[in-house]
Amino acid sequence: MTSLGVNSQTGGKNPVRGTLPGSRQGGQAIRPKPLLSCASARAGILPAPPFLRSSLPSEDTAGSGTGRLIHSRTVHQGRVVEVAVDRVELPNGHQVDLDMVRHPGAAAVVPFITETHILLVRQYRWAAGGFIYEIPAGRLDHKGEEPLACARRELLEEVGQHATSFKPLGSIVTAPGFTDEVIHLFLATGLQTGQQNLEQDEVLDIVRLPFDQALDWALAGRIRDAKTLCGLLRADLFHRRGDAA
Repeated sequence: MTSLGVNSQTGGKNPVRGTLPGSRQGGQAIRPKPLLSCASARAGILPAPPFLRSSLPSEDTAGSGTGRLIHSRTVHQGRVVEVAVDRVELPNGHQVDLDMVRHPGAAAVVPFITETHILLVRQYRWAAGGFIYEIPAGRLDHKGEEPLACARRELLEEVGQHATSFKPLGSIVTAPGFTDEVIHLFLATGLQTGQQNLEQDEVLDIVRLPFDQALDWALAGRIRDAKTLCGLLRADLFHRRGDAA
């Protein structure tokens, strides 16, 4: 699999595949740099690696001006989402009506069950027309819920696992043309078996497979779910570059 740690002997080159922190390469111990404070360690969460914090421009540098909401009209209030029509003044001064799907947000987890294998779910999705492969994920209970708390809950509910460490992999906006949904991504390690607790509408099987195979499936189009593709590729980047950045 792609390395979970960094070969400190490579001088900044790509890490050796299949190596882990504390393992040996050429008789030398591989010692990754510490990434977390004692408080963070106790919380079981690491800060996002520098390549995720600095690789994208901020909203301030990506464009100019701001939009303004004039008024909003709710046309549907569902169990999960609210559908509204927003009257908005755009940065160019034009006023338009925009269909908006408001969502509380979600968290998704790339869970490593061993050093080389991860867990996916093969879940039935009516909107997708059948079963698709996904990383465990679920929506925030409310707008103010901490994404990490949601990630812990969904990992246990969907695949029956606790994790001793969560590393943030950043967030994604799923469809900014019409929804405000944000999904927060995590990498989980130190898995321990708990009690799966599926909801009535969750029809799924747990799939254990090598991480490299999951990446192959992503590139081959066998995995089509957007959050899963982002989670896998960001986890791969984290393994290759995160600890060394």
